[in-house]
Amino acid sequence: MKIQVLGTGCPKCKKLADMAEKVARELNLDYELEKVTEINKILSFGVMITPALAVDGKVVIAGKVPSEEALKETLKNICG
Repeated sequence: MKIQVLGTGCPKCKKLADMAEKVARELNLDYELEKVTEINKILSFGVMITPALAVDGKVVIAGKVPSEEALKETLKNICG
C-alpha cells in the first residue's frame, strides 16, 4: 500500500504525515509513506486544498487533518 501525503510542508501537512504513519503502524499495514510536496504533482491528483491523503494514487482525504479515529476508519475500510 502506498500512502501519499500531499502538501507543501505546512504544520498541518506534517501532522497528517505523522498521524498517517502512526495509524498505519497500529493497523500493522504493509505500507510505504511518500510526502508529495511539489505543487504540480499535488494538482495532478486534482487536489486544490492541502493537506490531502492519497492511498494507492486515490485521494481519500482533502483539505483537513482528520481525527486519528477517522483516519484509522478510512484506512481500515480501504484495506478491507
